[in-house]
Amino acid sequence: MQAYLDSMMDLAGAREDWRPLARWAIAAWLVFYVFFLIYAFSMHGGYLFIDSANLVVHEGGHLLFSWLGQTLCLWGGTILQWAVPFLLAAYFFYQRQATAFVFCLFFFFENWLYTATYMADARAMILPLVTVGDPDLAEHDWHTIFSSLGVLQYDTTIAAVVRTLGWCGMLASVAWLAARLRTTSQS
Repeated sequence: MQAYLDSMMDLAGAREDWRPLARWAIAAWLVFYVFFLIYAFSMHGGYLFIDSANLVVHEGGHLLFSWLGQTLCLWGGTILQWAVPFLLAAYFFYQRQATAFVFCLFFFFENWLYTATYMADARAMILPLVTVGDPDLAEHDWHTIFSSLGVLQYDTTIAAVVRTLGWCGMLASVAWLAARLRTTSQS
């Protein structure tokens, strides 16, 4: 098993050094993340400017996964919305580009805040729905998903967990980049 894990680490390039970064560049990115975190926190779960991009990817996921049946079409919005930044983060991890890796990972977790807001609305269904199809056939993704799973009454609890994990992931991403600042030589 250890040999398999070692081969996977080698394949992923995880043993390679990260590409060098100037300390000022890391510091500038950290300032950006601190301002974004303050902005996101001040919105109290509201719509952030980046959520417009998340919405486009989400709706594209419904279209992309619609070829695979009704269930995957329904889940496809969130699947693609989470997959795009995650796969980009994986690519930049493989390329050993720290700032690009953290950017994608940070916004992967930021997507969880957006998803949590949508999940928390599953029973209330107050949020306006956006669809790429017939608006008369639009349905609330998370109302339908939670209803089919028998957990609709826990929508706000599930959303709170997802939101908390999103915040933890964003903070951990920034903390990892800050740790890189300590290990980077002066430039």
